[in-house]
Amino acid sequence: MERLHDYLRDKRAEVERRLAERLCPQVGLPTSLLEAMRYSLLAPGKRLRPILVIMAAEACGWTDRQEAGLTGDPWPAACAVEMIHAYSLIHDDLPAMDDDDMRRGQPTCHKKFGEALAILAGDALLTMAFQVLAEGYPPHTAAACCRELARAAGAAGMVGGQVDDLAWEQGGKPSLDELEQLHLRKTGALIRASLRLGALAAYAPRLHPPPAQLLECLDGYGRCLGLAFQIIDDLLDVEGDATQTGKRVGKDAARGKLTYPGLLGVTESRHRAERFGREAGEYLKPLGAAAELLLALVPFVLERDR
Repeated sequence: MERLHDYLRDKRAEVERRLAERLCPQVGLPTSLLEAMRYSLLAPGKRLRPILVIMAAEACGWTDRQEAGLTGDPWPAACAVEMIHAYSLIHDDLPAMDDDDMRRGQPTCHKKFGEALAILAGDALLTMAFQVLAEGYPPHTAAACCRELARAAGAAGMVGGQVDDLAWEQGGKPSLDELEQLHLRKTGALIRASLRLGALAAYAPRLHPPPAQLLECLDGYGRCLGLAFQIIDDLLDVEGDATQTGKRVGKDAARGKLTYPGLLGVTESRHRAERFGREAGEYLKPLGAAAELLLALVPFVLERDR
């Protein structure tokens, strides 16, 4: 676990350095828009999704030594997926959506810059993510990465999950299966895409795509990890401390939002998260030692406090 903490710390710092480099002044970019984009994208965060891109690439044989250009570079994909995540948080926090005033320990983007500029900052990060992919890889890999990210973030993925989440606030009580299908899109789709993007990036210089079995292992792991992550997120809203989580707690129940604790209770929700953690590890077995860090990440997700 100590090795994992060191790894996460180092990779988090590298993610933030590379994100900061990409958000720099340029002709035609209003200063106010750049400031709002940087404010949300560079706010302190776990950087789980971009780190999953890097971990998956490493599990697929990528090395940061870049010897003779024989290994693909996952960093453009890592930056792109974090831009999508940041855009989604900006829009989720808006008054018309989840109406949050704190995110990552600071006022939300619309509280700091106003609703109009916050919406536009989210729009700009969304579109920049695909620019980063298009410019970062050869055409065949760029197209595959753009398709993967668009599917995960789009109408049948993250956005569709958010729509269903808002709809359930208006009344009704879905089944456990419906709740999990919602979160497989709202939270899980981007986590699964992060892992697949890492594999696509690692295989970029090769003459064939990642093996289907490899993608299935990463996808199954991502599915279970995403559900475990969401359950812990719901538990933190019930049991967490705002000074640690960096956002308001207790807001889900106040809004009538359906959550795992609300449907199953706290104890059963925690048991379910642990079960998904065990299942995530099972999916990694065919990868052996190459997936050591991905396996170590599971208890980290289950035990997080923010």
